[in-house]
Amino acid sequence: MATVAASPNAAFRPDLEKGLGGMGTVGFGACVLAAIAYVAYSVYVDAAAAGVHATAYLPFFLLFVALLIALGFEFVNGFHDTANAVATVIYTNSMPANVAVVWSGFFNFLGVLLSTGAVAFGIVSLLPVELILQVGSHAGFAMVFALLIAAIIWNLATWALGIPSSSSHTLIGSIIGVGVANAMMHGKSGTAGVDWGKATEIGQALLFSPLIGFGLAALLFLAMKVLVRSPALYQEPKDGLPPPWWIRGLLIFTCTGVSFAHGSNDGQKGMGLIMLILIGTVPTAYALNRAVPEHYVSDFHKHSVAVTQLFSAHGGGVPQTGSVRGEVTRYIADKTFAPATVPALSSLVADIDRQVQGYGSLAKVPAAAVDNVRNDMYLASEAIKRLSKEKAAGLSDTETKTLSIYKGSLDAATRFIPTWVKIAVAFALGLGTMIGWKRIVVTVGEKIGKSHLTYAQGASAELVAMATIGAADSFGLPVSTTHVLSSGVAGTMAANRSGLQMATIRNLIMAWVLTLPVSILLAGILYACFSQIF
Repeated sequence: MATVAASPNAAFRPDLEKGLGGMGTVGFGACVLAAIAYVAYSVYVDAAAAGVHATAYLPFFLLFVALLIALGFEFVNGFHDTANAVATVIYTNSMPANVAVVWSGFFNFLGVLLSTGAVAFGIVSLLPVELILQVGSHAGFAMVFALLIAAIIWNLATWALGIPSSSSHTLIGSIIGVGVANAMMHGKSGTAGVDWGKATEIGQALLFSPLIGFGLAALLFLAMKVLVRSPALYQEPKDGLPPPWWIRGLLIFTCTGVSFAHGSNDGQKGMGLIMLILIGTVPTAYALNRAVPEHYVSDFHKHSVAVTQLFSAHGGGVPQTGSVRGEVTRYIADKTFAPATVPALSSLVADIDRQVQGYGSLAKVPAAAVDNVRNDMYLASEAIKRLSKEKAAGLSDTETKTLSIYKGSLDAATRFIPTWVKIAVAFALGLGTMIGWKRIVVTVGEKIGKSHLTYAQGASAELVAMATIGAADSFGLPVSTTHVLSSGVAGTMAANRSGLQMATIRNLIMAWVLTLPVSILLAGILYACFSQIF
């Protein structure tokens, strides 16, 4: 891909050269060091509370390196993706560039802190079940290192060329690459290593979000032209002069909303991977949620009994032959329902219930048993999710609801995010927003349309991006801020008949097309290499 040619709009460029200043740079460095120290201290405190004491330094060294790489991915994501949120306020003179990036970084920070966590575990569920169950093994470290480093490499490559591309797209491609490589290294078909149902669902979100951004932004811009007759809204910004106060307020509001939505959606991707790292290296502290409420055990027993009775009505009971966990794992990996599936799952549910009741609390599960309990719960949750959609199982709507309630109680024990993880990711994403934003901002602000971005165009693109990302977050789907916002700007240019710079559009499309195959290939090669090293 060639770098985009100089823009005809460069003459209208706002001041992009102001940095953070001397004090700002010192403060930035202090925040980075404080965040690293906070992560190290939090892991130490959690491990000590769970009774974990270091007997070997290598696992904790690998843990620290893995956490730095995961937070590094979020840092790169910050300056790569969030530049889209500030481009419109900068190019309409609504905020000075140096103020806009700090403002956006702060609201990215808040977005991460207040996120639900649904997207985090949606990403993780794409990974091969056998790697998730063995996340603390050498293969687990190879997996995490490969997919994160592959995503960082592609993000940095597209950033260096000033081409907006999707960090979500890149990370998902990296996960698929690891899954395919893992399957092929174990003599299976490459298609066996990925949950293609979930991958398709996420792929559709990534595919349609740019089209939604383009179409809705164009429609919103045309509607504004009809409903809001103020000529100032559709004029190019005057050199160095801010827009009228009400337009300025709208543009700052939309920038804030996109920044917050980006944090709440994109920040979660790093959270899910950090939790995998923590589960693999310090399972006693992080494999099970030690902070569930006191009534959890009694509620869990009630839900377990209901599910066991449900399975009994569908041929459940003690499996006649084979391994219970082996059959459930096979069902999740191969996605093929068999007569032994329900009996095996029924037996697993009963066994998990016996373990939880026997220990009396998740916090009292012995260190030696934590991995097994967590893996059993994960297997049961994934199998029930698939069984609920399985027509061959013949489940009624009421039975599906019963399974869903039980799955929720399993997930409460295994799918949780400590507060310090959210804070660490929030710092990484927020601080990343303040660095390296200029390349992508120039592309979005100058090189998509042939005319300068107007106030109405900036507001339309940002409103659509904010709404689209917020909706995706509520459904637990990752979408690309980059795709939605840049396609929204293109949509408003097309609606205004301003013309599009086709060299930029070609580069955007090429990056969109190449991101998946390149990240799949990169991650697959890195996983094969790291598997040999570890």
